[in-house]
Amino acid sequence: MKLYEYLAKQAFAEAGIPVPPGRVVTTAEEAALVCREVGPVALKAQVLAGGRGKAGGIAFADWPHEAEARVAAMLGKTIHGHRVDRVLVEKKLTVQAELYLGIAVEGAARKPVVIASNQGGVNIEEVPEKAIVRRLVDPLWGFRPYRAREVARRLGLTGREAGQVADVLHRLWGVFRRYDAELTEINPLVLTPEGPVAADGRLNVDDYALFRHPELPVVEEGSELERRARAMGLAYVQLDGDIAVMANGAGITMATLDILQELGGRPANFLDAGGGAGVEPMTRAMEMLLEQKPRVVLVNIFGGITRCDDVARAVVAARQNCGTEVPLVIRLVGTNEAEGLAILRENGLDAYTAMQEAAARAVALAGGPR
Repeated sequence: MKLYEYLAKQAFAEAGIPVPPGRVVTTAEEAALVCREVGPVALKAQVLAGGRGKAGGIAFADWPHEAEARVAAMLGKTIHGHRVDRVLVEKKLTVQAELYLGIAVEGAARKPVVIASNQGGVNIEEVPEKAIVRRLVDPLWGFRPYRAREVARRLGLTGREAGQVADVLHRLWGVFRRYDAELTEINPLVLTPEGPVAADGRLNVDDYALFRHPELPVVEEGSELERRARAMGLAYVQLDGDIAVMANGAGITMATLDILQELGGRPANFLDAGGGAGVEPMTRAMEMLLEQKPRVVLVNIFGGITRCDDVARAVVAARQNCGTEVPLVIRLVGTNEAEGLAILRENGLDAYTAMQEAAARAVALAGGPR
């Protein structure tokens, strides 16, 4: 379970990690009050999505009236499918340098890994490997203070600054252990004249350990569409393309996304309808995709448990229910394949048996490679 930034920072503060003064607000008037209390502020939409800044989810204000106006514009806005209903208003920091500190579960090694870099403020995936320090942690021994100091030295820090950053990193390990985390990170850890401060924070708690943390609020993850799909028992992830995708199985769905990308298309989503979804859930899933008005919908089904004629009926029913003219491209192979293809063609729909051919047709209908 992912926690909002303000909840992660509450956990950091309880562990003794410095965070900017401020608080989360739900009205523009509250934002103005916080600005009067702390001075110039950073305004940060609380959504469980990356790329907030580019989507207008982060702003700054020097005066209360500015904070009020900018939070008023932010509240109710949708960022990557997530509606903004609260904003973290906190003191604007004086930035001397930005670091990255994180701790995650390393699946291959079956151990936690400490990750640090002196190039904070950007996604760690964008940082050159030579600028990243990684240290696996033996769960029995834990992450000792001397190892935190060694990481700080590897970041090029010295003196009092190195000791302060090492202390923050060791306390971050405490948060990781305390909350049974899968990931916790500070990006950036800002070096200010007063010392290091966690300007941003993430804390993802292992779902299987939530029973040990009744004090944590239940955070509903995902966009509205992702929650709807989850309620239908479907695996759905919203993407930023224009070709909607439905397939039956995680592997074939990923392969469909890959081939679309290879052909120059832009997938709008990942939707795994599952190996045995019936006509009704598949119809609802198709309707959900069609409601988003993509340029084209690509359905890729390998019929094993799922029968191809059931899929064909679901596609036809969804199209009729939505009354949409969005082009549909369907690839069917497997159980009752001939019956399914016949149903589709009788209803004037593009039907294929080769995945490459179907994907190429979908990309062409979407406007060609981009």
